[in-house]
Amino acid sequence: MILKNFIVFEGIDGAGTTTQLNIIKNREDTKNFLFTAEPTSSETGKFLRRMLKGEIPITNETAAYSFAADRNEHINGHLITDGKQLITGVKKACEENKIVISDRYLFSSLAYQSTDCDPRITRALNQFFPLPELLFYFNIEPEISLQRVDSRGEREIYEKVDFLKKTVAEYKKAIAEYDGTPKGEGMKVVHVDATKSKEEIASLIWNEISKIL
Repeated sequence: MILKNFIVFEGIDGAGTTTQLNIIKNREDTKNFLFTAEPTSSETGKFLRRMLKGEIPITNETAAYSFAADRNEHINGHLITDGKQLITGVKKACEENKIVISDRYLFSSLAYQSTDCDPRITRALNQFFPLPELLFYFNIEPEISLQRVDSRGEREIYEKVDFLKKTVAEYKKAIAEYDGTPKGEGMKVVHVDATKSKEEIASLIWNEISKIL
């Protein structure tokens, strides 16, 4: 199932997804847009953010289930917003003709949790969530992305070169399952060279988004 008006940015830590989301958020012609991220800022998301900082040690399998629970509230929960920020209720917002852009979605789980967890678990947990109408995958090598991460502060638990190399491989495998295949019918995948300038990437992204407005 494709969720119309839903757009997702995906990529490893430091790929620039948050930067590009903020560029769009600051445009004057995005009054009908809502912006969101996973983990969410709901209570389930707050738990996951503590886990990502290493404050709550859990197994990767538990993380997979926890991310899926947070995602269910994110997509199917009550519509809760704070200005242009959407906390939960993506589906309801899209049905009300809002354009929703999310920094990460189920493809993050298929990549990150599948690295140290049976991929069948992550795929089973995420098989019933709708696909976005438009998916941007930010492609970058971990060595470059981690230089960006280090410039902004302390690393989270997944922000290690060896882990992110495996994650990139899982990302590409997961996206290939959907890109141009019957499984991903109706979803357009745009591959972004995340080493290009912020301005070049922003122009590419807005050009693609304009096509569905």
